[in-house]
Amino acid sequence: MGPQARQVCSLLLLLQALTKPAETSDFHLAGDYLLGGLFTLHANLKGTIHLNYLQVPKCKQYEMKVLGYNLMQAMRFAVEEINNHSSLLPGVRLGYEMVDTCYLSNNIQPVLYFLAQENYFLPIQEDYSSFVPRVVAVIGPDNSEATITVAHILSLLLVPQITYSAISDDLCDKQSFPGVLRTGPGAEQHVEAMVRLMLSYGWNWIVVLVSSDYYGRENGHLLRERLAGRSICIAFQEALPAPRPDLAVTPPERERLAAIVDKLQRSSARVVVVLSPEMALHNFFREVLRRNLTGAVWIASESWAIDPVLHSLTELRRTGTFLGVTTRRVTIPGFSEFRVRRAQAGPRAPNGTSPQPTCNQECDTCLRATETFSTLLTLSGERVVFNVYSAVYAVAHALHSVLRCSRSTCSNAVVYPWQLLQEIWKVNFTLLGHQIFFDQKGDLPIGLEIIQWQWDQRQNPFRSIAFYHPTLQQLKDISPISWHTPNNTVPLSMCSMVCQAGQKKKPVGLHPCCFECHDCLPGTFLNRSDEFNCQPCPDSEWSHRNDTSCFKRRLTFLKWHEASTILVVVLAALGFLGNLTVLGVFWRHFQTPVVRSAGGPMCFLMLTPLLLAHLAVPVFVGRPTVLTCLCRQALFTLCFTVCISCITVRSFQIVCVFKMARRLPRAYGYWVRYRGPYVFVALITALKVVIVAASVLTLTTVPTVHTDPSDPKIMILSCNPSNRSGLLSGTLLDLILSLAGFSFAYTGRELPTNYNEAKFITLSMTFYFVSSTSLLTFMSVYQGVLVTVVDLSVTVLNLLGISLGYFGPKCYMILFYPERNTPAYFSSMIQGYTMRRD
Repeated sequence: MGPQARQVCSLLLLLQALTKPAETSDFHLAGDYLLGGLFTLHANLKGTIHLNYLQVPKCKQYEMKVLGYNLMQAMRFAVEEINNHSSLLPGVRLGYEMVDTCYLSNNIQPVLYFLAQENYFLPIQEDYSSFVPRVVAVIGPDNSEATITVAHILSLLLVPQITYSAISDDLCDKQSFPGVLRTGPGAEQHVEAMVRLMLSYGWNWIVVLVSSDYYGRENGHLLRERLAGRSICIAFQEALPAPRPDLAVTPPERERLAAIVDKLQRSSARVVVVLSPEMALHNFFREVLRRNLTGAVWIASESWAIDPVLHSLTELRRTGTFLGVTTRRVTIPGFSEFRVRRAQAGPRAPNGTSPQPTCNQECDTCLRATETFSTLLTLSGERVVFNVYSAVYAVAHALHSVLRCSRSTCSNAVVYPWQLLQEIWKVNFTLLGHQIFFDQKGDLPIGLEIIQWQWDQRQNPFRSIAFYHPTLQQLKDISPISWHTPNNTVPLSMCSMVCQAGQKKKPVGLHPCCFECHDCLPGTFLNRSDEFNCQPCPDSEWSHRNDTSCFKRRLTFLKWHEASTILVVVLAALGFLGNLTVLGVFWRHFQTPVVRSAGGPMCFLMLTPLLLAHLAVPVFVGRPTVLTCLCRQALFTLCFTVCISCITVRSFQIVCVFKMARRLPRAYGYWVRYRGPYVFVALITALKVVIVAASVLTLTTVPTVHTDPSDPKIMILSCNPSNRSGLLSGTLLDLILSLAGFSFAYTGRELPTNYNEAKFITLSMTFYFVSSTSLLTFMSVYQGVLVTVVDLSVTVLNLLGISLGYFGPKCYMILFYPERNTPAYFSSMIQGYTMRRD
């Protein structure tokens, strides 16, 4: 005996005593092939097994479930329609055995009865492939917990079971439940439709109420999984207390319900998702009405979304807006009249005994209850009814294939459950305009509807407001909702208001839906992928406050068309022309005493770098390059050093001639013999070349881009701003030389007027010293494009200072006082100085 057979035998040995009922099934119809029907007609929550089923006393003892009775009638209607009006099974008559499952407490005994043979006996066999149970297929039950209980038994013998409203996704496991199929979407699609509804109206702060049973636990867990990462938070979740069989409220239950309603009133969440069978909600909503809770949006699961008994509590309209998820509306012609048709007693039972009067057949209470809600059921669209109706037709089409039916006859063959199950998986037909087939999970891929409760008797009590397509996973054809709010405004259910564009969320507490809004600062932006952190802009980009993207910074440098550039270039051009004029004047009057006293050939050594420096002024203007930066760092400072060293050595030489030649004649002789001035200038220049080379090698000459401190939207393209250390080291040598030249000039202030250059050298060196130190100070505190303008301006002014301060007076004397530019005049001045010294 195989493992599966041993498992079946163990189960049957335990439950063998339950196979024979006390009388007969609750509602039966003889036929060639029987269908088993499991429906919830009454709610018995005590947990006891009732073997008398739906006898008349039970109708008086328990409140009837109208929807269950309605679904049972749908199965009867489908069977009778197939038998009387269809050519689907010609010559074959379908029968049925229907049992009230009493919600949960009456599941095992009926299914064992369905499996038993005519003698109410379940044989223990090694192989059940040739076993023929009482029924060929089972329709139902309606809830997931009962369906799973029944499926564990039926699947062992591969008896087809088609459930019409059990949505648990555990039933998709075909390893455990190979015989289970569904004529409706699973829990995953129902919950996804709820989530899509909440997302479409921006509700991200909700309350979840679940029943204290398998249905509530499973669907509550699935909802939390679906909400993860969807920006919807659960303010709190509560489990509703299980009701008593007679729906009487005990003090502990009332206290628990009062606490839940009180928590709802204190919460800022206005959307309440209720995942519970309808039985657990009667007492809850009565407490809601008693506590006068208003302004809520109630989202109903499929278990109570179209329950007519709850809808009959018309006072619920003042508690808020009721929305729900349910199967699509399909109208079945003729069913509304059939539902309230007074039934006749059924035929003799298969065992030949006369059945006891049952609730379904002769209980006037059941019929009156159905008649009371008939109009409401008709207006609601008979939604779940089509699931039962299509399940019966699916079995009939499978039988059509197994029996090899033609248009007029079917074979009279034995139908084994496993054969029928294979054919049910293959069915594909059109029923009332809908395609009926089962997908790989065993589900009928039919859409869902979002409905709104209405209490206008002239309208559909469950008005469709949107359609949900499982394959597309989105809501379609959304209609306006009549909100129970002032001015019909959409209710808000958010822990925090939506942040404005460019504002990041700062979490408050544990829920990501509760946050504070903070502006993204300039230079940062809010990326859609991360709403809680402002991302920094790239170095080449910038953003304003509250921006959601960055923009390119404006690249700037010293341009030719700017007024400051034009002014400085004009000054440089004038300086170049002036130096060129000085060069011409000095060349023409080279042998005159004025030129000789100014340095003679050394004057041309000074004028040449000055002219070169004026010509190189354009390297400061335009887009910086490696070459222009190198010129800025090396050319100008070398030109200045040559000029200043010449001025310094010239001042020193004049002092030596008049004051030190007599005191240190040998040293003066060496100075003159070995051309001391030129050696000094050469050494200073060589030292400056070393300093510049070290600066170039240490600090790159590649132009760099940095932000304008005064305007972050601007990027400044300039030579390396870190070159200040190299500039300082190079300028420091020039400053030392200028101080030395100033000292020597000051020492010779009493020399003959023709040789007394203290005033002019002092002016030139003082201006150079002040301008250079000012430039270094300015560069240390400011980094904008103005640095380049100031640097160029100081360079040009220093060039002009040297030209005007040193060469200007001499040219003035040569051109305007030629009588003073004679050897006789210079000799008289020297004699006068000597006589004064003596």
